[in-house]
Amino acid sequence: MNILNIEIKVKYEHPEKIEKILIENHARFIGEDHQIDTYFQVDEGKLKLREGNIENSLILYIRDEQKGLKRSEILLYKPTGDSGTLKQILTKTLGISVIVDKRRKIFFIDNVKFHIDNVKDLGFFVEIEAIDATGEISEKRLKDQCNKYIKLLELTDSEFLDLSYSDMLLNPDSCSSQ
Repeated sequence: MNILNIEIKVKYEHPEKIEKILIENHARFIGEDHQIDTYFQVDEGKLKLREGNIENSLILYIRDEQKGLKRSEILLYKPTGDSGTLKQILTKTLGISVIVDKRRKIFFIDNVKFHIDNVKDLGFFVEIEAIDATGEISEKRLKDQCNKYIKLLELTDSEFLDLSYSDMLLNPDSCSSQ
């Protein structure tokens, strides 16, 4: 499945405030997921196997790590059954670069997904992802949706992060400059 995402990430120490705003705006709560994301060593982009109670998938994404709105091109594969064999194959052929362990609360408003994450060794974060999984939503519309929810959640440009959780864990010194 090919997906286009426009997204932002913010380090945020008061996740209950974000959750309250989402609920007040009738966001659909999907649930809380304990996710283990295993990142594999690849030449281009990032390849991760997500193992969770709600979300399980193999994800390849290409994006420029930059502050502000990020454009991600994603290939998503949802394994059926146990992903243990797939993980073994990927580990033996590519090698693991890092493992991200997080608890994630997942909300949706239409095609926009909100994550309130508690990442082991990193803390609390909020992510907004405007998602086009059908090829029918323009990139401009996705950016407009992200900007709408940035304002609603009272997030500021200065709070936006340019690194993924995997990059933060691989380069702990980079977190202090965020």
